[in-house]
Amino acid sequence: MPPINLAIVGVGKIVRDQHLPSVARSADFNLVATASRHGTIDGVPAYKTIDEMLDAVPSIDAVSLCMPPQYRYEAAHKALSAGKHVFLEKPPGATLSEVADLEAIAAARGVSLFASWHSRYAPAVEPAKAFLASTHIKSVEVIWKEDVRHWHPNQAWIWQAGGLGVFDPGINALSIITHILPKAAFITAATLEFPENCDAPIAAELHFKDADNLTIHAVFDWRQTGKQTWDIVAETNAGTMVLAEGGAKLSINGDLKFAEPEQEYSALYSRFAQIIKSGTSDVDIAPLRHVADAFLLGKRKSVAAFHD
Repeated sequence: MPPINLAIVGVGKIVRDQHLPSVARSADFNLVATASRHGTIDGVPAYKTIDEMLDAVPSIDAVSLCMPPQYRYEAAHKALSAGKHVFLEKPPGATLSEVADLEAIAAARGVSLFASWHSRYAPAVEPAKAFLASTHIKSVEVIWKEDVRHWHPNQAWIWQAGGLGVFDPGINALSIITHILPKAAFITAATLEFPENCDAPIAAELHFKDADNLTIHAVFDWRQTGKQTWDIVAETNAGTMVLAEGGAKLSINGDLKFAEPEQEYSALYSRFAQIIKSGTSDVDIAPLRHVADAFLLGKRKSVAAFHD
């Protein structure tokens, strides 16, 4: 099969940091165009809108959509309707209904839709999943704390309604636990902290349980300074499992069992190529559903205004 002609929409930090290097390393894709209001890539034809791009470059086979989630549905609808395969950056949409509609359009058009969850492809995630499947889990603690000023400087969209706030990183943790835990869990209570000048939360505390009453507690906070924390700790009959650094390292009872360099986006593009070649889609909305449930059940707490 010849390389898949790929276009990227929304040329920002995540594209330059992750998408471009991964596409460059991949034999499956050939980057042929971009569409972005401001960003361009040297040597690649650039357009201001997805409409202009699709009209000008009919050879496009697939489109990666990397704009904020509030604006993704319209672009995805246009690409799918034009018969293009679509890669959705996380989260796959601003609402569950949007993603369900996109999935139906992809099926009707016979093209592939990929809801990407990059943290699931962190190197120690699969070993953690295998370990948890081999033992009885007593409890799970998720600690996801980082400095928003470092990771999202001057990005006003994340504080707007639909921008998810602290759930932008927190959904990465949710994507991991929905993948590694043997049974589905659901939120029983939540507290969301909203800066008085923002429409999205800066911190959240979530409580889950599954059908066997396994308790899961998660704390997300965007006010962390110093060392950043992205850990999942499980107490089990075989001891304490720590999946650390966003899924990069796995320790059991304090002994490091697994650690490899991060190649999440390379794995995402390999998966995207795989589903395109097989004529299938991969659209798991479980992490986004937990976010929606947190907003449904969560108590709202007002905290001090946030200023970047």
